[in-house]
Amino acid sequence: MDAIKLLKQDHQDVEALFKRFEKSGDEAYQTHQRIGEQVIKLLSIHAAIEEEFLYPAARELSEDTQDMVLEALEEHHVAKAVLAELEKMSAEDERYCAKLTVLMENIRHHVKEEEGELFPQLRKLMSNAQLEALGAAMKQAKGSAPTRPHPMAPDSPPGNIISGALAKVLDTGKDLARDAMRSAKRVASSRFEGARARRSTRKAPSRQPKGRRS
Repeated sequence: MDAIKLLKQDHQDVEALFKRFEKSGDEAYQTHQRIGEQVIKLLSIHAAIEEEFLYPAARELSEDTQDMVLEALEEHHVAKAVLAELEKMSAEDERYCAKLTVLMENIRHHVKEEEGELFPQLRKLMSNAQLEALGAAMKQAKGSAPTRPHPMAPDSPPGNIISGALAKVLDTGKDLARDAMRSAKRVASSRFEGARARRSTRKAPSRQPKGRRS
């Protein structure tokens, strides 16, 4: 898959999450939390590979892309700041949905500009072979990209390559801890429900035998 197709697929995946959020109920807190976590992960990885590969390539190929790339980097910075705030919030927070909605508006604007301006420019500047090679590099880089937002980290080479590798290590530890906590809560909840069911069974009144007739 070439670079532009790969990035457009990411755009479609995050848009599908946005639509799921918009269709969910106002008090679907668990659904909102899960969608938010998926959005954070997908956008963190997506931003990292664009900053490491796509934007440097675009700037190297033509001065005409300079302003588009600089604006895109600033949009990434703003998005990562909001993602970092969302990561620390509960979906039950009264501002969680509002913050996610504003993020969605910003990302949709960013996607529209990339797909309408930057990507067509790259199609003209790069051969199919170059786009395929760039796409392969970005696909491989997804496995080592940060899964959480780091708004204060460098967003251009070489700094983002080094900080991205460190962030990935730290993010993996946090992801494992979060998953372990959820697993422990599920086990505890299951045991609690089982114990409550057993207590309920023991407390159930037993039927008294009918007395004998005289």
